[in-house]
Amino acid sequence: MTEQRIAVLDVDGTLVDTNYQHALAWYRAFRSLGETFPIWRIHRLIGMGGDQLVAALGGDVVEARIGDEVRERWVKEADPLMGEVALLPGARELILALKERGHRVVLASSGKPHHVDHALDMLDVRDVVDGWTTSEDVEETKPAPDLLHVALEKIGEPTDAPSVVIGDSVYDVEAAKNAGMPAIVVRSGGFGDDELRDAGAVAIYDTPADLTAALDDTDLA
Repeated sequence: MTEQRIAVLDVDGTLVDTNYQHALAWYRAFRSLGETFPIWRIHRLIGMGGDQLVAALGGDVVEARIGDEVRERWVKEADPLMGEVALLPGARELILALKERGHRVVLASSGKPHHVDHALDMLDVRDVVDGWTTSEDVEETKPAPDLLHVALEKIGEPTDAPSVVIGDSVYDVEAAKNAGMPAIVVRSGGFGDDELRDAGAVAIYDTPADLTAALDDTDLA
């Protein structure tokens, strides 16, 4: 086994298959306020925190005009869709495998607390992981490194502790780079391998199950 590391896992899109529900919720929230954006453009931004997504999609003018309201409406649109989501293949087993290998595990989510609670219930890992975060823990989300630093602080570790990020988007990889951590990625975010590698991903797998099977080839052996 390699030296003990901290596995910092993204939740939405990495462990729980929520990306398309989130994209649809954003689409409906914007449209209810008179702004209609192609849903493929929204999907390309899933993985970025809601504090940054509005401006990234519609510019600073849209952020200033409806940013707070569209974020509130997004929650209302997303809530009923969460009952449709499922775990990605091998999500819980990946967490268990990491713990069995002696690594600490923290879930780094910028999701709303009740969405994170739902994910924790689905994964059944409250007594397994070492900690988790929610949107209430940071002011600036991915691709800023703040969430990853807070995740380490949540479990009493310094921000430079040996860690590996596991995510599904270029924003996870960029946040990891900004935090000085390597990033392993699963393809469920819908980004191309070239995009993920260009962003700095050190390894790419189809699913959490595929990553679990290949752990011996990673820094989380």
